[in-house]
Amino acid sequence: MKFNQDSIDELNILLQYDLSNIEQGIKIHHDADPRVVAAAARLFNKKLIDKVDGGYLTSSGITTAKHAQAISGLLN
Repeated sequence: MKFNQDSIDELNILLQYDLSNIEQGIKIHHDADPRVVAAAARLFNKKLIDKVDGGYLTSSGITTAKHAQAISGLLN
């Protein structure tokens, strides 16, 4: 199974979170690239982030972001 563009966009958002400070969220502005806005909405619908425009990682989001960072570290 390959990553599709939607999954890549979601992973890229998760990689923006600083896992050393989980009390620091991110903000995706309404005028951002529509793919980024849509990816954030999907992450929110999956309950990985607490706001449709970013916000903070949920418990499941923290776990998922850790996996995303591990994959990124291995591939980059």
